[in-house]
Parts: sequence; structure tokens; C-alpha cells
Amino acid sequence: MMSINNVKQLLSGKFVRNASWLGGAELINRIFRLGTTVTLARLFSTHDYGLVAIIYTVFDFASVFTLRGGIGAKIIQADEEDVTIICNTSYWLNWILCGAIFLLQCIAAFPIANFYKDDQLILPLCTVALVYLMFPFFIVNSSLIERANQLKITAICNATQSLISNTVTVVLAFLGMGVWAIVWAIILSTPVWIIITWMHNSWRPPKSLHLTQWREVTNFGQNLLGVELLNKLRFNLDYLIVGKFLSINELGIYYFAFNAGFGITSNTIYALISALFPYLCEARKNRQELKNRYFSKLKYIGIVVISTVSLQSAFAPFYVPIIFGEKWVQGIPILINICLSVIPLTFRWTCSTLLKSIGKTQFMLKFDICYTVVFALALIISVRWGIFGVSATVLLVHLLMSIIFNIWALKSIFNKNDAYI
Repeated sequence: MMSINNVKQLLSGKFVRNASWLGGAELINRIFRLGTTVTLARLFSTHDYGLVAIIYTVFDFASVFTLRGGIGAKIIQADEEDVTIICNTSYWLNWILCGAIFLLQCIAAFPIANFYKDDQLILPLCTVALVYLMFPFFIVNSSLIERANQLKITAICNATQSLISNTVTVVLAFLGMGVWAIVWAIILSTPVWIIITWMHNSWRPPKSLHLTQWREVTNFGQNLLGVELLNKLRFNLDYLIVGKFLSINELGIYYFAFNAGFGITSNTIYALISALFPYLCEARKNRQELKNRYFSKLKYIGIVVISTVSLQSAFAPFYVPIIFGEKWVQGIPILINICLSVIPLTFRWTCSTLLKSIGKTQFMLKFDICYTVVFALALIISVRWGIFGVSATVLLVHLLMSIIFNIWALKSIFNKNDAYI
């Protein structure tokens, strides 16, 4: 049995401390978001939910091309002597990429609206693109805060943004603003990151253009760009297929189930994975220590996520009609399938974080290409059985591919002598 000293050591470690801060922030976020979800479920029609799903899908896709995740990860992973140069270069790369994505999304809004045959999408898609022009102001500072393991600050940003975003959403929804309640909530809450990260980190943008070592940043980020793009494609492909081949109303039901199911548990995972990455990066040059850290935290994450998902799935038939209303009862089976899919995804993401910490993102990219092809083909086949068939396929494919990925990746990372291949 684990001794009292071992328990104290576990609870006082950086990983648990950071995960606790992020987890606390996500708990606050979940409380606020629950109120928002209930409000929207009561006020929005299934068509409104369908439009929101499309707006979020486009926003998620476009955000990937800003290389926010790849650039931030490079700053966290960089050697100490290169940090200043990497930060200065990253700042200007952020402006180049984010400015281009802003323009592209505004242009793409017209064909997207035509694809779904709904002109109500054009102006919201152009307006929400303004958020990309805010990213360069805080991405570097935010990444440096994570690099320093000051995830308490990240947690404060998450909680504050959640408070503002959900408050704005609820107020505007009650005022009858429809999908604009979501759009303005995203825009008005994002500046929180600029204010708080600048208050707690001293780095400031360079006054002159610096693109030194830009290839190093982009080469590291390009694999992550491919991985993130494929991740976003998988997480939104079901929306695209349901919205196109079934209906916007069916998409609304499916999106509600996804948001009420996956949305709750995904925040818990986000907190754990975010804390895990800098924790593993610290040990990336010590092979045995890295291995010990990974497997010890894998057990911790597994227990938390499996417990949370099991409880949520078991009680879904009871809380959905009470909290969200009887009209969403039809979405309960879909919600349960999507919620259960979080378990295999968690083990997949945890292993991906290990690969990212040692810079072996090419493994992730190669696998994700195959993963996405299998996922797309399975969804196209399953759509004939409606949204339940789609949700069941999502669960089965994630389970199968997660098992394959973890076996393949771990064998590729460590050989019998605990050395990287």
C-alpha cells in the first residue's frame, strides 16, 4: 500500500498542483457553462443549435492554421538559450498567420453559407474572425507562463474568460440575439487573456521585425499543424456529414448531445493534459525519469476520467429531461455514446502529449492521417442509420484507433533499454 509520505509527495507535486488549478478553473467553467447550456437548450431551436455548430466548426478549423498550438508548444519545449529568439520570431509569425486566417475566413463565409443554403451564417462568421487578430497579443506570454509551470495564471484566465463569456451569452440569449449571443461572447471574452497574461509575464513584443530561426519554429509546428488539423477534422467531420446529409435540425440535436456529453468531460481532460505537457518536458532529456513520470500520471488521469465519464453516462437519462427539457430526451443515446468515447480519446491524447514532449510529432502525423481516413469512411457509411448510427461509429472508431495508437507509439518511443528510437 502507498504510504502517507508517498501520498503527500504525490499531492504536492507540480503536476497535481497545476492540474488542480486548471481543474478548479474548469470546474468553475463547467458550472457557468452548465447554466449557459440550460439557457440555450430552453431558448434555442434545433435550427439555432445547428447554426451554432457550424460557426464553432469553422472557428475551430481556422484556429488551427494560426499555429497557436504548435508555436506555443515550441516555446514551452525550447532550450533555455533559444527562448528569447523563439519568442520574438513567434510573435511576428503569429501576426502573419492570424492576419491571413482572418481574411480567409471572411472570404470563405460566402461559400460556406451557400453550402448550407443559409445566408444567416455570413456576418457571424466574418465577425467572429476578429478574434484571430487578438491572438498575437497573448500567445507568447501565455506560452511562457506555461513553460514556467505557472498554470495558476492559465487557470485564472480560463475561469475569468468563462465567467464573461457565459454571462454575455445568457444575457444576449434572453434578449433574443440568437446565434449572435455566441459570437459576441467569444469576441468580448478573449481580451481577458491579453490583460491577465501581460500582468503576470514581463515579455513584451519586439519593436522591430524578427524572423530568426523561423524555420525551426515552423518545422516543429508543421507536424503539429497537421495533427491539429486532422484532430479538428475528426471532431467536426460528424457535424459536416450530419448537417449536409441529414438536416440542420438533426445537426442541432446531435450538437446538443455532443456539447452536453463530451463538453463536460473534455474540460477535465484539458486540465490534466495541459498540466502534463510541461511536466513531461522537464524530464525529456532523462529517459527513465520521463518514462516514470508518464506512466505514473497515466494511472492518475485514467482513474479521474473513467470515474467522471461513468457517472455522467449512468445518470444521463435522469438529468437531461430535468435540466435541459423534454425536447432533448431524443438525444440521450447519442449523448451516452459520445460521452463514452472520451475514455479512449483520453489515453490517445495522453500518449500524444508524450510524443510531443520529446519532439516526435512525425509519429502523430503519420498515424493521424490513417486515423482520419478510417474515421471519415466509417462516418459516411454510418450516416444512413441516422445520428445514433453516427454517434455509435464515433465511439467504436475512437476505441479501436486509440488501442492501436498506444501500442504502436509506446513501442516506438521506448526500446528495451529505455532509449528513444
